[in-house]
Amino acid sequence: MTHLSLSTTLALSAVLLSHAALGQSTAHRPTIVIDPGHPSEVSDGATVQHGISEVRASWLVARRLETLLRARGYRVVLTKPAERRMVTNVDRAEVGNRERAALVVRLHCDASSDSGYAIYYPDRLGTAHGRTGPDTSVMRRSREAAESLHVAVAARIGTRLKDGGVRGDSRTFVGGKQGALTGSIFSEVPVALVEMVTLSNRHDAAFIRDPAGQRLMARAIAEGVERYVPVEPSSSSR
Repeated sequence: MTHLSLSTTLALSAVLLSHAALGQSTAHRPTIVIDPGHPSEVSDGATVQHGISEVRASWLVARRLETLLRARGYRVVLTKPAERRMVTNVDRAEVGNRERAALVVRLHCDASSDSGYAIYYPDRLGTAHGRTGPDTSVMRRSREAAESLHVAVAARIGTRLKDGGVRGDSRTFVGGKQGALTGSIFSEVPVALVEMVTLSNRHDAAFIRDPAGQRLMARAIAEGVERYVPVEPSSSSR
């Protein structure tokens, strides 16, 4: 039999206790998946409009949002490791499913004759790549998430950007053809898409190009996540 010294025994005990504490703390940490839009099979998102591209703006806000959510106690997973990494919309949805995410937040920028932001959620069944979805529970919870995000974004952004409200996927170009966006169809967890600005609008592009605008948008979305799925205190702090 191997006999351990007192110092070794104490050290091992400390490691075991730290692991137990870590497991306890992570048990109350919801997982948030951040999906920075593009490149995907639909578009590379690299077209520069008024000094910035969609893929760049989405990535910059995603990294700021990641930092804010981690500081608030969330476990955060991104759907891609680098700004220009190509990931299909199905694979992006599978990240959320695999991580059993409390919420998937998809970040995009619109392009139209309009301006401002809008929050989208799956409002009906859609079919893509031979699959029909999402189920009614995902649609209901996604709407709740979108509404929470909208309350927070509207309060934080104020009049800096036009408020486009909460909209169903079916109002998007792809959703209008499929019934829902591909990322929603394959999602088994709540999912909301934030069209942060209308990048074709000069004022909106200037907002999201500015680091201050990026920080404000990230903070607004983080507050919306917190409204929808707050971090529960660990049992040790109750």
